[in-house]
Amino acid sequence: MTNSVIENMRSFLELGGPVVAILLVLSVFAVALILLKLVQFWRERVGFHGAAQRALHLWVHGSYGDARQVADADPSAVGSALAAAMRLSMTRSVPKGVVEDEVGRIAVGRLHDLQRGFRALDAIAQISPLLGLFGTVLGMIEAFQQLQGAGNAVDPSILAGGIWVALLTTAAGLAVAMPVSLALTWFETRVENERVAIETLTTNFFSQHALGEIRATSPRTEPSAAGLTGPGASHAH
Repeated sequence: MTNSVIENMRSFLELGGPVVAILLVLSVFAVALILLKLVQFWRERVGFHGAAQRALHLWVHGSYGDARQVADADPSAVGSALAAAMRLSMTRSVPKGVVEDEVGRIAVGRLHDLQRGFRALDAIAQISPLLGLFGTVLGMIEAFQQLQGAGNAVDPSILAGGIWVALLTTAAGLAVAMPVSLALTWFETRVENERVAIETLTTNFFSQHALGEIRATSPRTEPSAAGLTGPGASHAH
Protein backbone atom coordinates (compact mmCIF):
# COMPACT_ATOMS: atom_id res chain seq x y z
CA MET A 1 0.00 0.00 0.00
CA THR A 2 2.89 2.35 0.77
CA ASN A 3 4.35 1.79 -2.69
CA SER A 4 1.03 2.63 -4.33
CA VAL A 5 0.79 5.86 -2.34
CA ILE A 6 4.31 6.81 -3.37
CA GLU A 7 3.52 6.04 -7.00
CA ASN A 8 0.34 8.11 -6.88
CA MET A 9 2.23 10.99 -5.33
CA ARG A 10 4.95 10.74 -7.95
CA SER A 11 2.43 10.73 -10.81
CA PHE A 12 0.63 13.68 -9.20
CA LEU A 13 3.87 15.65 -9.06
CA GLU A 14 4.68 14.77 -12.65
CA LEU A 15 1.28 15.96 -13.82
CA GLY A 16 1.32 19.17 -11.80
CA GLY A 17 4.93 20.03 -12.43
CA PRO A 18 7.14 22.26 -10.29
CA VAL A 19 4.20 24.35 -9.03
CA VAL A 20 2.62 21.35 -7.33
CA ALA A 21 6.00 20.42 -5.88
CA ILE A 22 6.30 23.90 -4.36
CA LEU A 23 2.77 23.63 -2.97
CA LEU A 24 3.64 20.26 -1.45
CA VAL A 25 6.64 21.78 0.33
CA LEU A 26 4.51 24.66 1.58
CA SER A 27 1.86 22.26 2.87
CA VAL A 28 4.45 20.23 4.78
CA PHE A 29 5.88 23.40 6.31
CA ALA A 30 2.38 24.63 7.24
CA VAL A 31 1.45 21.34 8.91
CA ALA A 32 4.68 21.34 10.91
CA LEU A 33 4.12 24.95 12.01
CA ILE A 34 0.50 24.28 12.99
CA LEU A 35 1.56 21.30 15.11
CA LEU A 36 4.24 23.39 16.82
CA LYS A 37 1.73 26.12 17.63
CA LEU A 38 -0.73 23.56 19.02
CA VAL A 39 1.97 22.19 21.32
CA GLN A 40 2.93 25.72 22.41
CA PHE A 41 -0.68 26.68 23.10
CA TRP A 42 -1.19 23.53 25.15
CA ARG A 43 2.06 23.97 27.08
CA GLU A 44 1.26 27.59 27.90
CA ARG A 45 -2.36 26.76 28.75
CA VAL A 46 -3.89 29.23 26.32
CA GLY A 47 -7.59 29.55 27.03
CA PHE A 48 -7.38 27.99 30.51
CA HIS A 49 -7.91 30.80 33.03
CA GLY A 50 -9.15 28.84 36.04
CA ALA A 51 -5.87 29.08 37.96
CA ALA A 52 -5.59 32.84 37.42
CA GLN A 53 -9.19 33.37 38.51
CA ARG A 54 -8.58 31.26 41.62
CA ALA A 55 -5.46 33.29 42.45
CA LEU A 56 -7.40 36.53 42.12
CA HIS A 57 -10.16 35.14 44.34
CA LEU A 58 -7.62 34.21 47.02
CA TRP A 59 -6.00 37.65 46.82
CA VAL A 60 -9.32 39.46 47.18
CA HIS A 61 -10.11 37.41 50.29
CA GLY A 62 -6.77 38.18 51.91
CA SER A 63 -4.85 34.95 51.23
CA TYR A 64 -1.93 36.75 49.62
CA GLY A 65 0.64 33.96 50.00
CA ASP A 66 -1.63 31.30 48.55
CA ALA A 67 -2.66 33.65 45.76
CA ARG A 68 0.95 34.24 44.74
CA GLN A 69 1.72 30.50 44.81
CA VAL A 70 -1.22 29.74 42.53
CA ALA A 71 -0.33 32.58 40.14
CA ASP A 72 3.36 31.64 40.02
CA ALA A 73 2.48 28.03 39.20
CA ASP A 74 0.23 29.07 36.30
CA PRO A 75 2.21 28.84 33.00
CA SER A 76 -0.32 30.87 31.02
CA ALA A 77 0.19 34.46 29.92
CA VAL A 78 -2.66 35.51 32.19
CA GLY A 79 -0.98 33.83 35.15
CA SER A 80 2.36 35.49 34.43
CA ALA A 81 0.82 38.96 34.21
CA LEU A 82 -1.19 38.44 37.39
CA ALA A 83 1.81 37.01 39.27
CA ALA A 84 3.87 40.07 38.33
CA ALA A 85 1.08 42.38 39.47
CA MET A 86 0.86 40.61 42.83
CA ARG A 87 4.62 40.53 43.35
CA LEU A 88 5.13 44.21 42.60
CA SER A 89 2.01 45.37 44.45
CA MET A 90 3.35 43.90 47.68
CA THR A 91 6.35 46.23 47.40
CA ARG A 92 5.13 49.52 48.77
CA SER A 93 7.99 51.51 47.24
CA VAL A 94 6.90 50.70 43.66
CA PRO A 95 4.37 53.21 42.26
CA LYS A 96 1.15 51.91 40.75
CA GLY A 97 2.06 53.27 37.31
CA VAL A 98 5.32 51.31 37.29
CA VAL A 99 3.45 48.16 38.27
CA GLU A 100 0.95 48.61 35.45
CA ASP A 101 3.73 49.27 32.93
CA GLU A 102 5.61 46.14 33.98
CA VAL A 103 2.47 44.01 33.79
CA GLY A 104 1.77 45.43 30.33
CA ARG A 105 5.32 44.67 29.20
CA ILE A 106 5.04 41.05 30.35
CA ALA A 107 1.65 40.65 28.68
CA VAL A 108 2.87 42.09 25.37
CA GLY A 109 5.92 39.81 25.39
CA ARG A 110 3.90 36.68 26.08
CA LEU A 111 1.29 37.53 23.45
CA HIS A 112 4.04 38.24 20.94
CA ASP A 113 5.50 34.78 21.54
CA LEU A 114 2.07 33.24 20.96
CA GLN A 115 1.73 35.12 17.67
CA ARG A 116 5.10 33.98 16.38
CA GLY A 117 4.63 32.06 13.13
CA PHE A 118 1.31 33.68 12.27
CA ARG A 119 2.85 35.71 9.45
CA ALA A 120 4.26 32.56 7.86
CA LEU A 121 0.87 30.84 7.99
CA ASP A 122 -0.79 33.94 6.58
CA ALA A 123 1.73 34.09 3.74
CA ILE A 124 1.13 30.41 2.89
CA ALA A 125 -2.65 30.92 2.94
CA GLN A 126 -2.35 33.88 0.57
CA ILE A 127 0.30 32.63 -1.83
CA SER A 128 -0.97 29.06 -2.30
CA PRO A 129 -4.01 30.01 -4.45
CA LEU A 130 -1.84 32.39 -6.46
CA LEU A 131 0.69 29.63 -7.09
CA GLY A 132 -2.12 27.31 -8.14
CA LEU A 133 -3.47 29.94 -10.53
CA PHE A 134 0.03 30.52 -11.88
CA GLY A 135 0.40 26.81 -12.57
CA THR A 136 -2.98 26.76 -14.31
CA VAL A 137 -1.98 29.64 -16.58
CA LEU A 138 1.27 27.90 -17.47
CA GLY A 139 -0.63 24.67 -18.17
CA MET A 140 -3.14 26.45 -20.39
CA ILE A 141 -0.33 28.09 -22.35
CA GLU A 142 1.31 24.72 -22.88
CA ALA A 143 -2.00 23.12 -23.92
CA PHE A 144 -2.69 25.81 -26.54
CA GLN A 145 0.87 25.54 -27.80
CA GLN A 146 0.32 21.82 -28.38
CA LEU A 147 -2.97 22.60 -30.08
CA GLN A 148 -1.28 25.11 -32.36
CA GLY A 149 1.50 22.66 -33.20
CA ALA A 150 -1.05 20.03 -34.20
CA GLY A 151 -2.12 22.23 -37.14
CA ASN A 152 -5.11 20.91 -39.02
CA ALA A 153 -5.00 17.55 -37.19
CA VAL A 154 -6.59 18.98 -34.08
CA ASP A 155 -7.43 16.43 -31.42
CA PRO A 156 -9.88 17.82 -28.82
CA SER A 157 -8.58 15.30 -26.29
CA ILE A 158 -5.21 17.05 -26.32
CA LEU A 159 -6.82 20.35 -25.33
CA ALA A 160 -9.10 18.71 -22.75
CA GLY A 161 -6.21 16.80 -21.20
CA GLY A 162 -4.08 19.91 -21.00
CA ILE A 163 -6.87 21.91 -19.39
CA TRP A 164 -7.64 19.42 -16.60
CA VAL A 165 -3.97 19.01 -15.83
CA ALA A 166 -3.65 22.79 -15.67
CA LEU A 167 -6.66 23.08 -13.34
CA LEU A 168 -5.02 20.51 -11.08
CA THR A 169 -2.62 23.12 -9.76
CA THR A 170 -5.45 25.49 -8.85
CA ALA A 171 -7.17 22.73 -6.90
CA ALA A 172 -3.91 21.93 -5.12
CA GLY A 173 -3.40 25.59 -4.19
CA LEU A 174 -6.90 25.88 -2.76
CA ALA A 175 -6.49 22.59 -0.88
CA VAL A 176 -3.43 24.04 0.86
CA ALA A 177 -4.83 27.53 1.48
CA MET A 178 -8.23 26.69 2.97
CA PRO A 179 -7.19 24.57 5.99
CA VAL A 180 -4.22 26.85 6.72
CA SER A 181 -6.52 29.88 6.70
CA LEU A 182 -8.95 28.15 9.08
CA ALA A 183 -6.13 27.15 11.44
CA LEU A 184 -4.73 30.69 11.43
CA THR A 185 -8.17 32.16 12.22
CA TRP A 186 -8.53 29.76 15.16
CA PHE A 187 -5.07 30.65 16.50
CA GLU A 188 -5.73 34.39 16.20
CA THR A 189 -9.05 34.02 18.01
CA ARG A 190 -7.42 32.19 20.91
CA VAL A 191 -4.71 34.85 21.23
CA GLU A 192 -7.31 37.63 21.17
CA ASN A 193 -9.27 35.86 23.91
CA GLU A 194 -6.05 35.60 25.91
CA ARG A 195 -5.44 39.33 25.53
CA VAL A 196 -8.95 40.13 26.73
CA ALA A 197 -8.53 37.79 29.70
CA ILE A 198 -5.27 39.50 30.68
CA GLU A 199 -6.85 42.94 30.52
CA THR A 200 -9.95 41.84 32.43
CA LEU A 201 -8.20 40.02 35.27
CA THR A 202 -5.40 42.55 35.76
CA THR A 203 -7.86 45.47 35.72
CA ASN A 204 -9.98 43.62 38.27
CA PHE A 205 -6.86 43.01 40.37
CA PHE A 206 -5.83 46.67 40.38
CA SER A 207 -9.37 47.74 41.23
CA GLN A 208 -9.61 45.32 44.15
CA HIS A 209 -6.11 46.25 45.31
CA ALA A 210 -6.99 49.95 45.28
CA LEU A 211 -10.19 49.30 47.22
CA GLY A 212 -8.22 47.31 49.79
CA GLU A 213 -5.77 50.16 50.27
CA ILE A 214 -8.63 52.62 50.69
CA ARG A 215 -10.24 50.46 53.36
CA ALA A 216 -6.90 50.02 55.13
CA THR A 217 -6.14 53.76 55.26
CA SER A 218 -9.67 55.06 56.00
CA PRO A 219 -10.13 56.29 59.63
CA ARG A 220 -12.41 54.31 61.87
CA THR A 221 -15.66 55.96 62.90
CA GLU A 222 -15.54 57.29 66.48
CA PRO A 223 -18.62 57.86 68.65
CA SER A 224 -19.79 61.44 68.25
CA ALA A 225 -20.27 63.88 71.07
CA ALA A 226 -23.91 64.14 70.14
CA GLY A 227 -24.29 60.50 70.94
CA LEU A 228 -23.09 61.13 74.47
CA THR A 229 -25.56 63.94 75.00
CA GLY A 230 -28.55 62.20 73.48
CA PRO A 231 -31.50 60.63 75.16
CA GLY A 232 -29.34 58.00 76.83
CA ALA A 233 -27.31 60.70 78.54
CA SER A 234 -30.38 62.44 79.92
CA HIS A 235 -31.64 59.20 81.44
CA ALA A 236 -28.28 58.78 83.14
CA HIS A 237 -28.99 61.92 85.14
